[in-house]
Amino acid sequence: MLIRLGYEIAIECVAATPVISVLEIHRDRQGDIKRQTRVLTSPAVPTRLYHDLHGNACRRFTAPAGGFRILYDAVVEDSGETDEVNTLAREVPVADLPDEVLGYLLGSRYCETDHLSSLAWQLFGDIPSG
Repeated sequence: MLIRLGYEIAIECVAATPVISVLEIHRDRQGDIKRQTRVLTSPAVPTRLYHDLHGNACRRFTAPAGGFRILYDAVVEDSGETDEVNTLAREVPVADLPDEVLGYLLGSRYCETDHLSSLAWQLFGDIPSG
């Protein structure tokens, strides 16, 4: 199946603001792209791609003071098959998790976890363990 994806994000900055966007198609899926526009910014600013430690393509740029937009449009081909599920996977209590994964459990300064925790408990608190 063909899937159209894209975005148009508009922001207002009171001063020039460095931005890192993580909105690129993953490099493992580059061969599935059937059509795409290059990432456009308005006003036009230089952008630069790099890959983070997890292989995600990140785009760096500085949004100028005032209104700013970033746009992208693409079509990708996908089989529509669901991801494989590991039926042998089991829940591991937090106290037993290996040290190297604990960083993924920490809050982010970009997400107001103190405000969202009650909503998370409402939505997911009754889900059985496992």
